[in-house]
Amino acid sequence: MRRGRPSLGATTQVLRGALSEKVGQMSKISWRQVSALALAAFFVVGSLSNIFAPGSIYEEYLRWGYPHWFHFVTGSLELTTAVLLAQARTRLWGSALGCTVMLAALATVTLRGEYGHGVPPLIVATLSIVVGWIAWRKRLPSSA
Repeated sequence: MRRGRPSLGATTQVLRGALSEKVGQMSKISWRQVSALALAAFFVVGSLSNIFAPGSIYEEYLRWGYPHWFHFVTGSLELTTAVLLAQARTRLWGSALGCTVMLAALATVTLRGEYGHGVPPLIVATLSIVVGWIAWRKRLPSSA
């Protein structure tokens, strides 16, 4: 072995330490953060599918009686929701907006008699309430 050059064993040890540290950092991500970020990802996908509405989505909005441009409004609200959910300090607002958008979607399909389409917005509205409740509880001063 040459002078000044680390051995293979030392290099392996350093890599293991770095990997262990990285895994330790990853394990610090709580399920609360994961649930909020997963919900934000859902709203990103939803916003993109509404903003760049394919013909089928565009036609559904028209069939439901909304103006031809309303899918942009829905997509923009969903994108705003995602941005608000992604940051801990605005998560409560994102949850409230997301729940409102999903309850409006639920009302739309329910009033049109499309009950099968009501399940996804109901589930997402419920998840928004849970994420919002967690964010609200975190804001409360801890009593210790």
